[in-house]
Amino acid sequence: MAGSPLSALDVAFLCLESETSPMHMGAVVTFTARGPVDAGALTALLAERAARLPKLRQRARAELFPPGSASWAEDPEFVAADHVHHVTLSSLYEPDPLTAYASRWIAEPLDTSRPLWQLTLVTGLPDGKFALLLKLHHALTDGAGAYAVAAGLLDGVKLPERISAPSRPIPAPRSTLDTVKDALGTVWGQANEAAGIASSVVRAARPPLSPVSAPPSAERRLGFVRLPLTELRRVRATHGGTTNDVVLAVLSGALREWLVNRGQRADGRTLRALIPVSVRGRAADQLGGNKLSGYLCDLPVGEDDPVERLRLVRRAMTRNKAAGPARGAGALPLLADRVPPLLHRLGTRTAGLAAPMLFDLVITTVPLPPARLSIGGARLAEVYPFVPLAPRHAVGIAVAPYRDAVHIGLQANGEAVPDVGSLRDAVLKSAARLVDAS
Repeated sequence: MAGSPLSALDVAFLCLESETSPMHMGAVVTFTARGPVDAGALTALLAERAARLPKLRQRARAELFPPGSASWAEDPEFVAADHVHHVTLSSLYEPDPLTAYASRWIAEPLDTSRPLWQLTLVTGLPDGKFALLLKLHHALTDGAGAYAVAAGLLDGVKLPERISAPSRPIPAPRSTLDTVKDALGTVWGQANEAAGIASSVVRAARPPLSPVSAPPSAERRLGFVRLPLTELRRVRATHGGTTNDVVLAVLSGALREWLVNRGQRADGRTLRALIPVSVRGRAADQLGGNKLSGYLCDLPVGEDDPVERLRLVRRAMTRNKAAGPARGAGALPLLADRVPPLLHRLGTRTAGLAAPMLFDLVITTVPLPPARLSIGGARLAEVYPFVPLAPRHAVGIAVAPYRDAVHIGLQANGEAVPDVGSLRDAVLKSAARLVDAS
């Protein structure tokens, strides 16, 4: 059965896919079990719940018209259990077996001829824990939609129903001429918006000399960081801003130390982060495709004072929010959604190589509800999201606040960053410095 068409932005994410730049999001989620884990029963439960989610039964199918377009279609050979796997790890051979395994797992591209997801149950972890490793292709959904998909696998979580628009009076019949005028006005408005964003993108482009650029590599390294939410809120209460501003200031300090440890100059320098912004309305389909814009934020890695870094981040984000997500070079996802799918098929992969000219890394936040989550009765303990690495980028960062902690997932180009642990340690040190200053 045919489903909804892919948006131009969804098609763009498919076109960016390559062996060295797989375009799937990931999450490593740990759970605390009350007793021994029955892997067979748990994988069967996951497959049963996944089979009930229509989005997970569909694959992307190319369409003849419009040229280059695609739509979601029911996979006639779909078997949910084929997408659910189980591995048992041991600490005999790896000091941190989950991180080592997840680094290899995240590097494997999804098969784009099948439904674009994969789930792996990991047992054998210490302290009675197990983990779920989830991949969702970015063409399938964005970060906000990813939770809506994952929620269908959890215990007792009801997805928000699509809010129907309020009923309106039936308008009076209009002439064909008036209808055509309105349509032309809409097209003209969208063209002007796209032209404005394109102009901003051109002005924001810089020489591709980023200190965190990297040659293409299929190898990946992951890092997990957990920060106490109470400490970050104390910083926010003392110095103002939002919790997200505080996290960006912490990451700015971490990237500063990481650059220095790599023999790079940090003083007087900024690193530009693309910060995706959801533009989903309340009535939007939470299981739908990408509804994204973005901000560009120059992270003040050249500033050594942690409080001053926070002030600079707050000022930059205030400017971004005042301009809104539909303007500026950070609205690149909106621009991509205005480009015909055929042009994405022809040139998106080449255009993607120019990402370092616009931004140095992606930092995204995945919203999670405050309610305690579980699966099979086991409580969710930690959730680390991962954002795809843009071509020629060395590192990407994803953030997920959940209950009493902020979880940060670091994904790095394995050849350019063989020791992502140094960046993980820098995040912890940067957070401690900012908390001490508060």
